[in-house]
Formats: sequence, C-alpha cells, structure tokens
Amino acid sequence: MEDVARVAGVSHQTVSRVLNNHPNVSSKTRERVEQAITELGYRRNTAARSLVTRRSQTIGVLGSELAQYGPSHTLLGVQQAARDAGYFVSVAGLREVTPETIKDALAHFMDQGVDGIVVTVPHPGTFEVLKDVTSQVPLVAVGSVGDEELAGATVDQRQGARLAVEHLLDLGHRRIGHLSGPSNWIDAAARIDGWRDALDAAGIEPGTLIEGDWSAECGYREGLKIAAERAVTALFVANDQMALGVLRAFHEAGVQVPGDISLVGFDDQPESAYFIPPLTTVAQDFEELGQRCIGLLLDRIESGSTGTAATVNPRLVVRSTTAPPPTK
Repeated sequence: MEDVARVAGVSHQTVSRVLNNHPNVSSKTRERVEQAITELGYRRNTAARSLVTRRSQTIGVLGSELAQYGPSHTLLGVQQAARDAGYFVSVAGLREVTPETIKDALAHFMDQGVDGIVVTVPHPGTFEVLKDVTSQVPLVAVGSVGDEELAGATVDQRQGARLAVEHLLDLGHRRIGHLSGPSNWIDAAARIDGWRDALDAAGIEPGTLIEGDWSAECGYREGLKIAAERAVTALFVANDQMALGVLRAFHEAGVQVPGDISLVGFDDQPESAYFIPPLTTVAQDFEELGQRCIGLLLDRIESGSTGTAATVNPRLVVRSTTAPPPTK
C-alpha cells in the first residue's frame, strides 16, 4: 500500500479509502490510485487484513440438491450478492442431509473462520437442527420465514402457488389438479398449501394431487395418466421441468394445451418461454433472494442487527399454456 501511495502521490490513508470504496475520495484521486494499483500489480493481503480486522471476509454457504434448478440458482444468487459486497464464498455441498452432516459442515466453516453462514438445505428438519446449534457467527437459513431463534430469507412459495391457481380460477377453471414436488421439500409443501388456499378461498374442494420428483421424466409419466383420466381442466405443476414432461405426454396423447387442459409451471426457467407452447409459470427472482439474504447476514455481521426475516415476492408470467376451460 505504501508503494501504491508513493506512485500515486497520495497518503497511505487515501489508498485505504479507495480500496474500501470510501465516498470521500475525488474521482481524479481515485483514478490515480487505481492506475498505480494496476501498474504495480498490487493485491490485498487478506490474511494480514483478517489479523487486523478479525474478519476473514469469507461467508460459508451450505447447500444440498445443487443439481436442481432452485437450489443451484439460489446458490448463484447468494454467491453473486456476497461477491458484490466484497466477500469470498466457501461452498459445502451435502450428499446426504442428516443432523450429523449439517453439524459437521457448520463445524468445518467455524474452523475456516468464516464471518457468517448461509444455509440452503431445502428440507424441513434443517431448521430444527440449526436452532439446536450454537453458532459463533451470524447464520441465515434460506427457506425459513425467520424468527427470534433463526434468521431466514425466502421466496414466498405459498403466494406463488396462489397466483398460479387464482389465474386458472379467473379463467373459469374449477377442476384444478396439482403435480407437486417431493413431500420432504419445504418449497413443495408450501406450494401444495398455496394450491389448497386458493381453492378453499374459491369454495372449491381440492381434487387431484400427485406427488412428483421434480424431473421431466416424472412429468411425462404422470402426464400420460392425467391425459387418460381427464379428471381436470387445468394442472398446476410445481416446477417447469415436470411441466415440460407433461407437455410431451399431452402431445403424444392428443391433449391440446390449452384447448383441453391448461398448464401452469413454477420457476420461470429461461427455457420455459421456448416450450411448445410457451409456458405460463411463476417466476422466482433468485438474484433478489441472494441480495436480501446477504443483506440480512451482513447487517448482523457488521452492526449486530437483530433483523430476522427477508421475503421475496414471486410473480406470475402469463404465456400460452392457459386459457378458459373447454365448453364441450
């Protein structure tokens, strides 16, 4: 830093202000310092800095099922938000989710000296385990609604499901089935609750409920059964991958979408706009979820804030797979 200060013709403190994005530095001075940094190839000694600040500038992220769209994009959102805030990210992925594996991973992060931990493990028992662990650093659980014991950041999955079903109700559908995700997933359970909420509010008894596994193969398999039974005029599917499988099954069975059965997915994957026909779905903003999650964590790290919850609202994206029910 002293070499950078000498080349830029400024004080050591001014170099520090530039490195820490302090607002009280003129653009001309900032440019001079940044040019000196580039010229000298200067990089911060994070190990030395952590000795002074007692912070590692590292956040631990514990995840599972990272091959699935939701968990993987939640991780990407958290990583990007952490990096934007100047933090490195250390990721631990669980192959098997048990209280022991969760506790072992948290202990590993403690050994690394992380400043905070984000947990993205989408199973109900996770929150109970986290509440039972005495953590030396702030911790935020993605998917938790947050309370005094455990801070949480989440997309309102229940509201997203209500948006999907209310859209179908507004079109005139009364026989609305649901192809859900696995029952041991927090998000899947919340989407089932939202489906039931919307039907209950409309005075309609919930009908066809099928448990799926998030895969397109499952959607195809169950879609063939639904096409054969014709018990519904609309189907809310818990993710876009299963909806893709349903679309193929309906096509092979001669079921027109949306002429015979309307279809709504969940996630708004980039490919969903290019399904045939383009899929009506519920969008989750994973970038915003990451920002809200890291914002909540950093408030606790830097100021000792006791904020407990951050919620992101989903939105309905209407495309071509929904229409009024058939009149025949």
